[in-house]
Amino acid sequence: MTSQTKALVELKKETADLVLAKIQHFQNNKELDLPPNYSAPNALKAAWLILQEVKDRNKNPALTVCHKATVANALLDMVIQGLNPAKKQCYFVVYGKSLVMMRSYFGTKAVAMRANPDIFDITEQVIYKGDELTMRIEHGQRFIDSHVQAWANIDDSRISGAYAEAIDKDGNVLRCEIMTIDQIKKAWTQSIIKPVNDDGSLKSGSTHDKFTGEMAKRTVINRLCKHIINTSDDSDLVIESAKRTDEVRVQAEAAEEVEEFSNSEVIDVDSPEPPASDEVIDVESPEEDSGEPSPEEQEEIRQRELADAKAEADDRKGPDF
Repeated sequence: MTSQTKALVELKKETADLVLAKIQHFQNNKELDLPPNYSAPNALKAAWLILQEVKDRNKNPALTVCHKATVANALLDMVIQGLNPAKKQCYFVVYGKSLVMMRSYFGTKAVAMRANPDIFDITEQVIYKGDELTMRIEHGQRFIDSHVQAWANIDDSRISGAYAEAIDKDGNVLRCEIMTIDQIKKAWTQSIIKPVNDDGSLKSGSTHDKFTGEMAKRTVINRLCKHIINTSDDSDLVIESAKRTDEVRVQAEAAEEVEEFSNSEVIDVDSPEPPASDEVIDVESPEEDSGEPSPEEQEEIRQRELADAKAEADDRKGPDF
């Protein structure tokens, strides 16, 4: 066994194995119910294999540059939320010396359905110019009464909006989120990959340009799911973990920006301290998000979005016969 292999084995004991033991403790104490057919050991094995290929912006292996505590926390949040990277429900990104688990579109949808057990499915649809749409408002919330769409209207250049609905097993709409294309593009301007030009047009070749309809659906679903997750009871271990995942990402981005800036200029800034130990810890979020990934990380995220959008489009198209 080489020294590198020995180091990986030891690191696995201090992170993945530790996380599995903690999950088993939660389950034994009835604090956590994982989704049916979800295997924490299998998810951790898949994550560990993927992590060995994850690198930071300087092409250094994540497992050699990231603090052990952040690796353990990323894996812990993944399992608590019942996610599996092999199913493209989450992925791992390095920010400085922190490893962050980020949910994908699929993962956020799964967590929202766990947050509200009454939700049987979450559906979404694009609204095109020329569609006939009627809505009603009940208790300040919009609902779709009818949506008539002509085949000729289906054209990504004619998108006027999108909506997503959380429905129960009887088909009743529990919550609906509707966004105009202007609202959707405004949301896209907040993206770290900046897919919208100053004049409101989409950058040629971007994921949002190639798969405008799919990205519009993703945006409105994310808004719907965010509301469901954020209005859930914080005492739930899953919801607490879901919220912490987003907060940790924000903190890691901000910490990385401070480190980069302090290396390039002499400034009076209190840089965030690294974890004091290798124990699994909870990370508090900063007051605001001021970080931004490197061009390499932006391109990695763009490629991941592109692959996910292709997969979503293929899933909806169905098999070829």
